[in-house]
Amino acid sequence: MPVQNAVNRRALLALFAASGWRVGQSAPLTSSSAASQTKASASERQRIEVGPDRPVKTIGAAAVLARDGALIEVDAGDYRGDIAVWTQNDLSLLAVGGRVRLIADGRSAEGKAIWVVRAERMSVQGFDFTGAAVPDRNGAGIRLESGSLRVGDCAFTHNEYGILTGNQTDTVLEVEDSEFGYNGSKDHYFHNLYVGTIARLTITGSYLHHAYRGHLLKSRAATSYVAYNRITDEHDGNASYELEFPSGGVAYVIGNVIQQSPLSENVHLISVGAEGYKWTSNELYLVNNTLIDNVPQGGVFLRVSPGADAVRVINNLLVGKGTWDIGVAAIFRNNPLVEAAEFAGLAKGDFHLKASSRARGKATDAGFVNGVPLQPSREYVHPRHTVPIAALPIQPGAMQSLATKY
Repeated sequence: MPVQNAVNRRALLALFAASGWRVGQSAPLTSSSAASQTKASASERQRIEVGPDRPVKTIGAAAVLARDGALIEVDAGDYRGDIAVWTQNDLSLLAVGGRVRLIADGRSAEGKAIWVVRAERMSVQGFDFTGAAVPDRNGAGIRLESGSLRVGDCAFTHNEYGILTGNQTDTVLEVEDSEFGYNGSKDHYFHNLYVGTIARLTITGSYLHHAYRGHLLKSRAATSYVAYNRITDEHDGNASYELEFPSGGVAYVIGNVIQQSPLSENVHLISVGAEGYKWTSNELYLVNNTLIDNVPQGGVFLRVSPGADAVRVINNLLVGKGTWDIGVAAIFRNNPLVEAAEFAGLAKGDFHLKASSRARGKATDAGFVNGVPLQPSREYVHPRHTVPIAALPIQPGAMQSLATKY
């Protein structure tokens, strides 16, 4: 029996606003903005400083000391085997003076991850998670089991999973300006970012690449908002799907560069409903993406299993020999096939169109659905960043600004 969608689609914008993010907008998590998320006033808020020259030497110790609403500032550097379980609400963790590198060194919290999170309204900025591996093969940089987590400017590399969530249907995960790469191992299928049957995933401005044999992004969320990211397995990756929604749900995929490696073990770039539809509403809005199929004999840009409620495919730039495998009636509008030579430097990762491209200026108005604007308002800038679009989108594809050298 399908699960009732945990998020009312008409209230999606309100949910984003309530979380502190607007749809399509990146906002850095500074210590001051993080503090505003808590219920405590600035004068009442607990502040914990962590570092080798601080009274609190480890992040694990800070996790024990912290109360609800605490601000935890961690000095830049390497923290080896420094694992933690977070259960307090309204926490903000901020790297100070540079990157904070959390290196698992064979340790894990509860046999699950470098960090295990069961907390509401937790925010994290400036941390790198690497080396998580556990006996049950589900080791993650962060295991989000319940609550709501906001991740900004973080990196998850060389773990079994980058972030792995549980399946509580009121959980919310928001990711901004972060990187997921080289997660997995040679003898098992892992995913860079694996989201279970939670209420909502939002991911913007992020770079996902090189998941060993697994997916770059797999989401079972009731609502997934995937916008302004670079989801590319480059030319030497061997990931499976670049983007998969195996249980359906409502997915907004807007303004992304999505590229399949010629070495991919799966011919599909994007897949919806492969394991059956679990939610009451199952919709895909694929708008203003640049979809690049590098499979030598031709892959599949999009596969949608029969049973989806709505599919709209609008203003996407297509590169390669890919086809479509869509088992439902779908709205297709303005998805031009272009040559690699029409880009500034496709092989070098420059996805801007030349001014001479045949597709220049040919975007159409994608409109709104469920109260969500389908027109992109930002564009991805490498590495892991976004900038606002100065005017209404006029190009199909992810990049609205044209190449400057042509």
